[in-house]
Amino acid sequence: MSAAETEKSGTFKGLKLTNTLTRQKEDFRAIDDGNVRLYVCGPTVYDFAHIGNARPVIVFDVLFRLLRHLYGAEHVTYARNITDVDDKINARALRDFPDLPLNEAIARVTQKTADQFHKDIRSLGVLEPSIEPRATQHISGMVEMIAALIEKGHAYQAGGEVLFDTQSMPDYGGLSKRKLDEQLAGARIAVDAHKKNPGDFVLWKLSSEEEPGWDSPWGRGRPGWHIECSVMSAHHLGEVFDIHGGGLDLIFPHHENEIAQSRCAHGTKVMANYWMHNGFLQVEGRKMSKSEGNFFTIQELLETDSFGGRMWPGEVLRLAMLMTNYREPIDFSKRKLEEAENLLARWPDPVETDAAPAAEVLDALLDDLNTAGAIQALHALAVEASKDPAKLDVYSASATLLGVHPVKADLSGVDEAGIQAAIEKRLEALNAKNWSEADAIRDELTSQGILLKDSKDSETGARVTTWEVKR
Repeated sequence: MSAAETEKSGTFKGLKLTNTLTRQKEDFRAIDDGNVRLYVCGPTVYDFAHIGNARPVIVFDVLFRLLRHLYGAEHVTYARNITDVDDKINARALRDFPDLPLNEAIARVTQKTADQFHKDIRSLGVLEPSIEPRATQHISGMVEMIAALIEKGHAYQAGGEVLFDTQSMPDYGGLSKRKLDEQLAGARIAVDAHKKNPGDFVLWKLSSEEEPGWDSPWGRGRPGWHIECSVMSAHHLGEVFDIHGGGLDLIFPHHENEIAQSRCAHGTKVMANYWMHNGFLQVEGRKMSKSEGNFFTIQELLETDSFGGRMWPGEVLRLAMLMTNYREPIDFSKRKLEEAENLLARWPDPVETDAAPAAEVLDALLDDLNTAGAIQALHALAVEASKDPAKLDVYSASATLLGVHPVKADLSGVDEAGIQAAIEKRLEALNAKNWSEADAIRDELTSQGILLKDSKDSETGARVTTWEVKR
């Protein structure tokens, strides 16, 4: 069976998903039950991830956990990329490291930002994806795909760029349901006179001597935004795969243009069979923006008192996110965080178990990832398990499926005195404003599986650091 003829031929296991491509809730059938494939757009590493970025990471982590439960962990491949070539990265590198050569400055920015992203999402209880490709690892594949698009009449050179010809694809706009004559160029693309059509988008652009670039048949340059995900997903998951996810804001232009590139390059009917998008996030009833003063990074929420006058544990942030259906807009508020924290405080500590999750929790997740319903069912289980220890296993398995309220690890064999000494040394460094030493201590403990949690004493306001073994 060719990629163009790929069908949803797998077994129906009860999972229903809302497919943005059809605007309908559909039975999920994998292309191959032995290799279920999921791709989600990851961060562009020019700045620390904000709380809005956390939502898709958490949502699709739950989907990853659910697919592993249904098909077996060894039969699910989850790719979440890192975009480490982008003009925003270049600008940030020039701003933060003006005295360094640009390539070295870019490396500093991307490494620092990617490291912080990984640190943040570990605190949110997110599993590592199966694969985490970086755009810079796939430049040659991007050059090959662009060459194929030119050869097939879907791309052209003009004004020092290679552009995708949107009129070459009769059904362009199928994901966003926009007509071609209504299309506007993407947010990162200027409308220039050299374009055949206003909606044509950049596949490759030339780089100056000062800008990062790679050799290509069209001159030394760098890729456009959209081509990166088309190439990374095809390389790791195949020309057609099962599920593509991301935030609602990516439907157009990013995902629409991914589809155009991939289908035209490979000659396929689809790029992915199911497209899933999570809703927008606002903070305390307002759109999040720096100008509004309500823009918060994940790191700020975890480690400072910038929101609500206190720090918030990662499990509280995760639960608060999952209390709203993933497709609905979410109002991220202090009240919602307090509600999540109060729930967690009432739930018993889960235990290691091989038990199956409760049918009520599983059924809710099978219904288009209804995490709000699953949490309601989990709360009922928690109440029962608090009264009857015999029900603790099912509760624990259900909590693990959602990734909330992680199991406390066995502390036998852990050097508690050594950990406490390191914490004291870190507090000394923080008080001396020696941020790099404090971060180094924290990172070393993290590498040992020790998760630190900072908070403030309610009476004195002094920083208090606790720890746990992260599973």
